[in-house]
Amino acid sequence: MAGRQDTARRALVTGATGFTGGHLARALGERGYAVRALVRDLQAPKAQALAAVGIELVEGDVGDAPAMLRAAEGMTHIFHIAAVYRSANHPESYYFLINRDSVTHVLAAAQAHGVERVVHCSTCGVHGDVAEIPANENTAFKPGDVYQRSKLAGEEIARQAMAEGAPVSVVRPTGIYGPGDDRFLKLFRTVENGTFRMFGSGEIAYHLTYVDDMVQGLILAGEHPAAIGEVFLIGDEHYTTLNALVEKVAATLGVKPPRWKLPVAPLMAAATVCEFACRPLGIDPPLHRRRVAFFTKARAFSVDKAKTMLGFQPQVALEQGLARTAGWYRSMGYLKSTEAVQ
Repeated sequence: MAGRQDTARRALVTGATGFTGGHLARALGERGYAVRALVRDLQAPKAQALAAVGIELVEGDVGDAPAMLRAAEGMTHIFHIAAVYRSANHPESYYFLINRDSVTHVLAAAQAHGVERVVHCSTCGVHGDVAEIPANENTAFKPGDVYQRSKLAGEEIARQAMAEGAPVSVVRPTGIYGPGDDRFLKLFRTVENGTFRMFGSGEIAYHLTYVDDMVQGLILAGEHPAAIGEVFLIGDEHYTTLNALVEKVAATLGVKPPRWKLPVAPLMAAATVCEFACRPLGIDPPLHRRRVAFFTKARAFSVDKAKTMLGFQPQVALEQGLARTAGWYRSMGYLKSTEAVQ
């Protein structure tokens, strides 16, 4: 692990084999923390990659209270990043097990072991399709799908603990992207090969966060004295529109931006049919309603609270972040090489 370990600061990271959790775990190690990761499979490649940089592995699942209790022993900090995201092949009960019930397990383990700080990672999605532009931490909740509902249920548990005096902070990220992420790969690929189609006007607001900036916000939430008992939206300093985002991706890739726009209603209808057809088979449908929401739901938030209270300052502009992400995709062979583009 890079950096000197400070045994006075010991952090448990859940979700460390995932995109954001992995970046956070490595950053904490570089910052001097002794880092422990709760992982389901000790031998999985992503878990072994963490071990290779000096991160301690503990086997277990966030939905299992005894496993969480064991993992939290001796920790000064817990960063609860693990979540089940937008996959349609899970029953709703599984979303609530991971996104809600795990919060109870984390808080109980933290209390049992005297953990000094807990950071719970929620989502800006608890606000749903925002009418207030930009929305802030006090904007009304309007979750639009099972992921958002289950994340809100988990956040409510964390906020109740805060109200009772627990040393907890809640972070609501906007859309996280960067090297190591594959959620935006389809956007990059379809823009590159000319098959991308905008559904709807494309003027809907969208808000991204480069992963390094997200990690900065999470660490500030776990270290700054003012963060205890508070909720923070973390994102880029500026939101954009889908049209502008697609144009920037095209410029990054050196291709012409797509111009075709199609109505969104038929796509939503197709997604609904696809979901109901695939659900009895227990498979993740290639198209579902939560993906269509990308084209229809406004995402635009103020990060002023985090800037004012924590000193949060986004460092990576959208154009720079997209370039870094495209570079990683190319290095992995997911996109054409630079030579091929030229």
